[in-house]
Amino acid sequence: MTEYIINGLFIIVILMALGLLVYSRNPQSNMTNKQRKMLLRILVATIFLLVIELLPSSLFEGRLGYLFNLTLYLIDYLIIGYDILLKALKGIKNKQVLDECFLMTLATLGAIALALYERSSDYTEAIAVMLFYQIGEWFQSYAVGKSRRNISDLMDIRPDFANVEIDGKLQKVDPDEVAIGTIITVKPGEKVPLDGIVCEGESSLDTSALTGESVPRDIKAGDDIISGSINMSGLLKIKTTKEFGESTVSKILDLVENASSRKSRSENFISKFARIYTPAVCISALALAFLPPLISLLFNIDPRWHDWLYRALTFLVISCPCALVISIPLSFFAGIGAASKEGILVKGSNFLETLSKTKIVVFDKTGTLTKGSFEVSCIHHSKLEDEKLLEYAALAESSSTHPIAQSIIKAYNKPLDLNRVKDVKEISGNGITATIDNKEVAIGNDKLMKNLNIEYIPCHSIGTIIHIAIDKNYMGHIVISDVIKPNAQKAIASLKKIGIQKTVMLTGDTQKVAESVGEKLGIDSIYSELLPNDKVDKVEDLIKSKDSKAMLAFVGDGINDAPVLSRADIGIAMGAMGSDAAIEAADVVLMDDDPLKISKAINISKKCLRIVYQNIVFAIGVKLLCLLLGALGIANMWLAIFADVGVMVIAVINAIRTLFTKNL
Repeated sequence: MTEYIINGLFIIVILMALGLLVYSRNPQSNMTNKQRKMLLRILVATIFLLVIELLPSSLFEGRLGYLFNLTLYLIDYLIIGYDILLKALKGIKNKQVLDECFLMTLATLGAIALALYERSSDYTEAIAVMLFYQIGEWFQSYAVGKSRRNISDLMDIRPDFANVEIDGKLQKVDPDEVAIGTIITVKPGEKVPLDGIVCEGESSLDTSALTGESVPRDIKAGDDIISGSINMSGLLKIKTTKEFGESTVSKILDLVENASSRKSRSENFISKFARIYTPAVCISALALAFLPPLISLLFNIDPRWHDWLYRALTFLVISCPCALVISIPLSFFAGIGAASKEGILVKGSNFLETLSKTKIVVFDKTGTLTKGSFEVSCIHHSKLEDEKLLEYAALAESSSTHPIAQSIIKAYNKPLDLNRVKDVKEISGNGITATIDNKEVAIGNDKLMKNLNIEYIPCHSIGTIIHIAIDKNYMGHIVISDVIKPNAQKAIASLKKIGIQKTVMLTGDTQKVAESVGEKLGIDSIYSELLPNDKVDKVEDLIKSKDSKAMLAFVGDGINDAPVLSRADIGIAMGAMGSDAAIEAADVVLMDDDPLKISKAINISKKCLRIVYQNIVFAIGVKLLCLLLGALGIANMWLAIFADVGVMVIAVINAIRTLFTKNL
């Protein structure tokens, strides 16, 4: 019966390998040549073993038949295990003996030696151990490759060249050689090589590799443009504002490439565990092989050397810590890859682990929860049509570079005939007076209206109030405010939904503005009129007052947020519009400035840690049970294969789940 089950298992392996080899021909499989060759080896070794098993026993009778049988098994053993043998020899040579390759080699060669000693001619177990170990290694390789592809997709943003006009002709130049202020040309379909400002042309940009968003972004002359995006349609001329080393694309690649070097506590624990665990099980296996027989000899009992040696070899196969050593780092690697696919850059698996324990999220306001740019939000008490009132305001402000003036001009969004404007006077701290169409126009704050003795209507809205009077007659006022980001309210709600205990907003803005924004968004605590040092002090106070196991995350974007980002347990920076200092100080960078991605990042980290703990408990639990059964002689080599390779495959498949973030 056992023979039929084993042969059935080999047939399943053959069908699986054949199916995967066929699938590997599909371009979407992204399978490497190394993985295809490994599959082919598994297929050849399994078919070879099945053929040996099915050959008539009469072929192996006598001395020559015995040697022929042994030769066939050894050929198959070398087909599937030659690389493991070489790695084990290399480990011995480099004095790094106690690894999984050494354990596999010792266990399988021991099983062959035991079969030779017993003259059983059954070497199936030894080859099966190596075969199923290689199957587990293939699954691990494929899983790592899949998570690497998420990151390598991001690596595709690296530009190969920049088009620079030299002597009237476009020439391809290494991006490293392009100086600040150079005019570069980006053709349709090309990557934007350096950060800059569009000085000519209009186009749509594919920023999916940077932000995870599939919707193209329209761009025109005067707009900022970041490297790494792909020009989809029109020809663009860009004036560079940063060298390649300081450009967005360069910094992103640096962050991702160095992420795996920062180990989490779980990974460090597994590394230390493996260093202690592997020598311990080797000593235990040695003791299991020799102590019981020696004790039996003392009492004149049959020592049953071969029985205890078989138990020791089974014990070695069971004890191999592959499932933990492979699946735990893989889970974190997959988590970082999954986050990068969503436009969330995590600088290391230690930060991914910390992020999962976040219970308090502290926000900067301007540029984080709000857009950080002034916009006309409403017009009140207008005695003219709103558009006409905006036209007078835009004409009066046409010569000003102040952000308030620019927001009015942007809101009007029509060509301005500056010949209509005369005698423009700027009154510091008050506003502007001008003659427009031979009419006296005054535009400014309450003080300006009082100074000109014009009766105005006070406004109770939150924001900057711009009153307008024509020929001393009050015409209404425009409210200009920093606009809340579209997803800000959803972001706060989603954080509370996933278990964040407290949300806090820190801002240098006035109390009235801060409270208005905080109430609209549903922020728990609001602190206003803070200087950069005050923000650090406030975060210090929040850290001292919180539970030691609860982590505090700070989300910011400005250069003044860098000290707070560094001080928080986990710093999250808005990457697309954030300052270089903020991105440098942060542990996590959101590439599209969408605050809704914060809950997504926390969910990815929580899922990653759940999978890590599942794998730790499952792998250690199954191994301890099987080790006990092996020591008692209840477990055979087939159960050992499951305890080692089976557990590893299950743990690796579980780790792959970290890559899927669609419903998070």
